Amino acid sequence: MQITLETEQRLTTVDLTDRVADAVSSDIDRGLCTVFVAHTTAAVLLQEDEARLRTDLEDFFAALVPDEGHAHDQLDGNADSHLRASIIGPSVTIPVENGSLAMGTWQSVLLAEFDGPRTRTVSVTTVRDEAE
Repeated sequence: MQITLETEQRLTTVDLTDRVADAVSSDIDRGLCTVFVAHTTAAVLLQEDEARLRTDLEDFFAALVPDEGHAHDQLDGNADSHLRASIIGPSVTIPVENGSLAMGTWQSVLLAEFDGPRTRTVSVTTVRDEAE
């Protein structure tokens, strides 16, 4: 399944948890769900979906990687976005148990946008454990 979404800011996070959960088949007793963003300036992470923490994450990435001063900026001005995305990575894999994502109480699936606003495509793939 693919999720397409529009981001509204250059650096932001978007909660995908409900859309990812909807993609998991209820008949999978045990398996894995991989969430993958097919872009080099966005990333996927598991983190608490709390407004202040999301702001902290955005501030953290902005402080960790300066907006300017990178060699790639001579090409298209978004090296900071590539660097930030490379820290997190494009995917997460989550266990599936009894047709549901088996995440911790406070874990949510977040898209980290580093080069918005953009249209982003996120793939959700589930695999059933053949040992079921």
